[in-house]
Amino acid sequence: MSNDTLSATFQAVSDPTRRTILARLAQGEATVQELAEPLPISQPAVSKHLKVLERAGLIERRREAQRRWCRLQAKPLREVAIWATEFQRYWDESFERLDSLLEAEKARSRDDKRP
Repeated sequence: MSNDTLSATFQAVSDPTRRTILARLAQGEATVQELAEPLPISQPAVSKHLKVLERAGLIERRREAQRRWCRLQAKPLREVAIWATEFQRYWDESFERLDSLLEAEKARSRDDKRP
């Protein structure tokens, strides 16, 4: 995944409204009207959010008569997940060090309480 694609994906999911739209589309296709209905913003604002998602490759839009449909394209999200797993070893090691530190502190606390 190129840095530009990764940056576009992160930028697209940085907004809570866009994350809400993606969560809804994870349940299946929806019309623009269905996506806009529960949101506390105008239809033109929803359209702007959809354009950002589309540019990032996170959604696909199509027209069917008078309706405009949106569908999730999750590949960029999968690529973000793959990128993030590169840090898994770091977090595992950090948590292991923290566990060791906490165990040592518990042992020291027990030793301090002994008569």
